[in-house]
Amino acid sequence: QVHLVQSGGGLVQAGGSLRLSCVASGRIISIDTMGWYRQASGKERELVADITSSGNIHYVEPAWGRFTISRDNAKNTVYLQMNSLKPEDTAVYYCAIEIKSGDIDYFRLYWGQGTQVTVSS
Repeated sequence: QVHLVQSGGGLVQAGGSLRLSCVASGRIISIDTMGWYRQASGKERELVADITSSGNIHYVEPAWGRFTISRDNAKNTVYLQMNSLKPEDTAVYYCAIEIKSGDIDYFRLYWGQGTQVTVSS
């Protein structure tokens, strides 16, 4: 069994910062790409940023220059530092991690429980 637990998020004023964390635990053999998605009310879930096992990073346009994704492989953790937050960043944020676990011989995508980020104007 693999579990992802998110922390961080909350309510912040426009221009403020928040940091999200997501820790994977369980019978983990290997971790590939780690990413962050968000889903605003009434909208589809969308990619924010991801980072491969080799450290290649991909940001989607709303995150450029404001968000920073990073990972700590020793801790099986991915972070999302969000600066200069805007009201349109308000959404539920989910981490997603590709993990090869002890009982499956391929990478499977696991999702965190989601955390609310609300940016007030």
